[in-house]
Amino acid sequence: MCGIAGIADTAGLDRGDAEARLRRALDRLAPRGPDGEGLWHDVQCHLGHRRLAIVDLSPAGAQPMVRDTLALVFN
Repeated sequence: MCGIAGIADTAGLDRGDAEARLRRALDRLAPRGPDGEGLWHDVQCHLGHRRLAIVDLSPAGAQPMVRDTLALVFN
C-alpha cells in the first residue's frame, strides 16, 4: 500500500517549512512505499506520495500526477 501526505496551507507557512514538514511525514511513510517518492506544491497546497510499485512498474505510475493546474495523489 502506498503512502500519501499533504498540507493545506491556509496559515501562510514558509514554503521551506511546509516542504520540511512534508518530507518528515513522507520519511515516516517510507515502509509503505519504498519504491519511489514524489512531491508537488503550489501556494497553499503541498502533496507528497510514497510509491509501492506492484502493478505499474513504469515511471508513468509516479505520483503526484500533474497536468496543467491539477495535481493528484491516490492509492
